[in-house]
Amino acid sequence: MSDVVSGTGVVERLRAAGCVFAEEEAEMLLAAAAGPAELDLMVERRASGLPLEHVVGLARPGAVCVDLCCGSGAAGAVLLDRVEGAEVHASDIEPAAVRCARRNVEPRGGRVYEGDLFAPLPPELRGRVEVLVANVPYVPTGDIGLLPPEARDHEPLVTLDGGPDGLDVLRRVAAEAPGWLAPGGRLLVETSERQAERAVDAVTACGLEGQVLSCEERYATVLVATRAG
Repeated sequence: MSDVVSGTGVVERLRAAGCVFAEEEAEMLLAAAAGPAELDLMVERRASGLPLEHVVGLARPGAVCVDLCCGSGAAGAVLLDRVEGAEVHASDIEPAAVRCARRNVEPRGGRVYEGDLFAPLPPELRGRVEVLVANVPYVPTGDIGLLPPEARDHEPLVTLDGGPDGLDVLRRVAAEAPGWLAPGGRLLVETSERQAERAVDAVTACGLEGQVLSCEERYATVLVATRAG
């Protein structure tokens, strides 16, 4: 067994193995590991080439998961397909999206609700959610006219407009998330590179521990906010 048990050591091992986002991946591994021995094993597995999501795990079997602003229900469907016994609840304010999500999620065993963010969810989920995915609108109001025609002309405005700085809906989600997340539960939100720092500030102000992960290949930036255990 190696002696990789510190943050610096993890980053060095991941860099040596060719991991492009070594610092970000090290943060995820350190947060997921229960102790030095498990951390060492997880680093070994990642360094050997196993994808990060396979090392860390999407969620434990039977996890309670919520998909807010679910749209077509893609995230909820993935959770149901990949997490054994997952209990998945999804919501969206847009009726057409809800109808689509129900076709994708409910045959797999999940539930879909129509309403604003957390409002339509069963209250018994409070304090039990381990994975909270929120595909919130994050386009600043003034930038909507700059979007491609297929987005600005054919998507409902409510799915695009994130307010003056694009973070209004995220702030609403972050304000309520601590009451719904289980200890150690995580909120995952797509954002943009230019908004990332302010997005972290938004969740930190609500008592969550935020970090940003990026993937150049998929041109994706994700905020991961954790409720302290």
